[in-house]
Amino acid sequence: MKLYKEESISNFEFWSGAKDNADKLTSAELDQIESILEDTYPDGMSETELNDLFWFEFETVAEWIGKEVCEDCGELFESGEVCECQEETEEEEENEEE
Repeated sequence: MKLYKEESISNFEFWSGAKDNADKLTSAELDQIESILEDTYPDGMSETELNDLFWFEFETVAEWIGKEVCEDCGELFESGEVCECQEETEEEEENEEE
């Protein structure tokens, strides 16, 4: 049996990999995502569907708020920019060339 309840995703208790991903987001970002989800899923979604979205489709969720997930470290960064860990790698390579 599925039970649906009205709840803000800011208060939702994610689990497993979804919890790690949700912890990377600010409250304002979660509010933005919630607004998108309300439009995308007008009939709502189950807790498992929400958790799975944040766990297995987090790249899509990040895109909704103009972010990307770094393939190297898993952190979020602004779309079109370079992750801090990649900047450090580039700097190290430049120093090695000198």
